[in-house]
Amino acid sequence: MSGERGGPPPRGVALGDSRQSSAHADVPPSPTPRGSVMTEPFTLGVASGDPFHDSVVLWTRLAPDPLAEDGLGGMPDRTVEVEWQVAHDEHFSDVVASGTAETGPDDAHSVHVEPGGLRPSADYFYRFRWDGEISPVGRTRTAPEPGSRPDRFTFAIASCQSYTNGHYTAQAHLAEEDLDLVAFLGDYIYETEDQGEIGRGHFPEVEVRSLAEYRLRHAQYKTDTDLQAAHAAFPWAVVFDDHELENNWADDTSYEEDIPRERFLRRRARALKAYYEHMPLRRPQRPNGPDLHLYRTLSYGTLVDLHMLDTRQYRDPQVEDDERDDPERTLLGAEQRRWLSSRLSGSRAVWNVLAQQVFFSQRDFADGPPHEFSDDAWDNYRVERDAVRDELAGVGSPVVLTGDVHANYVVDVKADFDDPDSETVATELVGTSFTSGQDGSEQDPTDEVQLRGNPHIRFLNRRRGYVRNTLTPEQWTADFRVVDRVSEPGAPIRDRATFVIDAGEPGARPRD
Repeated sequence: MSGERGGPPPRGVALGDSRQSSAHADVPPSPTPRGSVMTEPFTLGVASGDPFHDSVVLWTRLAPDPLAEDGLGGMPDRTVEVEWQVAHDEHFSDVVASGTAETGPDDAHSVHVEPGGLRPSADYFYRFRWDGEISPVGRTRTAPEPGSRPDRFTFAIASCQSYTNGHYTAQAHLAEEDLDLVAFLGDYIYETEDQGEIGRGHFPEVEVRSLAEYRLRHAQYKTDTDLQAAHAAFPWAVVFDDHELENNWADDTSYEEDIPRERFLRRRARALKAYYEHMPLRRPQRPNGPDLHLYRTLSYGTLVDLHMLDTRQYRDPQVEDDERDDPERTLLGAEQRRWLSSRLSGSRAVWNVLAQQVFFSQRDFADGPPHEFSDDAWDNYRVERDAVRDELAGVGSPVVLTGDVHANYVVDVKADFDDPDSETVATELVGTSFTSGQDGSEQDPTDEVQLRGNPHIRFLNRRRGYVRNTLTPEQWTADFRVVDRVSEPGAPIRDRATFVIDAGEPGARPRD
């Protein structure tokens, strides 16, 4: 493959041009003008994900006209072969793996490649070529060898990036970090017709339901160059929440519409197909109709086991508070629940982490009795939540990571949430949104009530951003990185708070 770029990039910059004859050309602006036809196919950037010690999945999608109304990105109605390369250096003078991948209209011309034989704990560069055009260059990193003892693992958690609610300023800052991984915890897109107030309205201007519409919505989000830069900088591990399909959906049931099960499952199949087509997911995550096997474990030697959970596909529908204590209710489903128990009991990692979507700890919104809980969080599945909590109490250094609620929290997971003096058995770190909820604030007027009624909540802040986590065998450091505005671009980032967890001692403390 010819057309190498010159000079190493800053971390996080998606390199290059899309043509062999030019250098460092910009990728298309965000958003792509509707109805325009681009001259190159890599308008949605590149990405990598789910690193193992010897492989990683590489992704791109050919879309010369990313917002073509049929959802097929302006590609011809035929199968094509896409070349790919992996190298030790950004100039591709030391190529270590290469090949071709076949893709076509049935996959929206998306490409998923899983090169093997890579070195553990190593940085690599990758790129694609089709029809004489070369993609931006991505950087990725493999995991440590199984059984090894890494002395450090740095990753970020992020979620909830409504395109209409804000500019992707936090994603731009994220791209400049030095990370081993980004764990994205859901709401990658929003299915709504919302047009917002900042000139970044959803396209198409409807609540998306068809396969073409879901593809268009993913493509619109992916045209954002700041998001492309964050994907190109390091591997991501992704899980969906609700808005990739519909608000607050549960298994085969719509939360907002009274529609037949079969009809909803058809919509679910379309949404999950489009999701897979736009994410750096491995072959076992390829959907089969309305089913996508998303829960999995990523291990980084003996330092951390990162259990990625799915809290949507198997849950019982939400109920009123007086029904939430039914012992048969499940959020995880029987099979995922057995899998998680097996993973936790068999783990030998220093840190055992649940990376998942909805608030885990008890959160009472009422100012005194009666209680008031979210019907979409673990509080609506209390018996199963408490059983998982008790299992976490028996493993090494448990931490729960959460998205969804557009706010930063630090929470002591208590052996009995109704007894503030009970033992702290784990820590929950909740990351704010990238943009959802618009600019946010330090706190909402109702937060004082929430903090007073839930003494196990140690910290609450509603700015936008992400959480950067640095793990060693002795300590976990969580930096809550925030920007003060997303309604216009250019806000600087700062550490709003830093909390530390000592290995073997559940509970977080502010860093001195």
